[in-house]
Amino acid sequence: MATLAEPMRAQLPVVGSAHPFLVTRVFCVGRNYAAHAREMGADVREPPFFFMKPSVAVVDASRPTSISYPPKTNDLQHEVELVVAIGTGGRDLDPARALEHVYGYAIGLDMTRRDLQRHAKDKGQPWEFAKSFLGSAPIGAIHKVSEVGHLREGAISLSVNGQVRQSSNLSQMTWSVAECLAQLSAYDALLPGDLLMTGTPEGVGKVVRGDVMRGQIAGLADLAVAIAP
Repeated sequence: MATLAEPMRAQLPVVGSAHPFLVTRVFCVGRNYAAHAREMGADVREPPFFFMKPSVAVVDASRPTSISYPPKTNDLQHEVELVVAIGTGGRDLDPARALEHVYGYAIGLDMTRRDLQRHAKDKGQPWEFAKSFLGSAPIGAIHKVSEVGHLREGAISLSVNGQVRQSSNLSQMTWSVAECLAQLSAYDALLPGDLLMTGTPEGVGKVVRGDVMRGQIAGLADLAVAIAP
């Protein structure tokens, strides 16, 4: 039986700062682009729902990196997303002021074992194992709000081996960042160090060993992640 080292608290570099962003929790918004909701067979504008990944799922992808192909799946899929880094905590946030709690933004991938997710959905079971495995959240460097402002629109895309798979605009999110933060904070207090992955546009698809994914969001540094052979 292999023995794994105890993981350290996940951290991400911050552009222009010597101090990393220490990750507390990772929240994710499900089906937050109408076209992706349709390709998943869901209503276009349902209330936002959330799931979580463990902080140890985070991979520093501020430089080109690779992740392992996870076990128990034959259908690993990519989902490119805008990631929101929380600087100050709060509960029951007012949507009009929710962005005051944002420290910065990054680009990330919500890697998903789609076959496990489908099976769990069919059985009416939780689907954490589809979303929450080690390496399931590669995230790029965080750009502070003071440098890039708040990202409400701009191109978001992902290519695999140079071929574009996902292409949309942040303005197409069903629920804005502020609305998502307000909704989430009604369920639980947000804490400094929390991350929110804000959902993915249409075009999600399968990747295999050896594939190289490149994610882009206007105004942020690109992300390049390979699936190890």
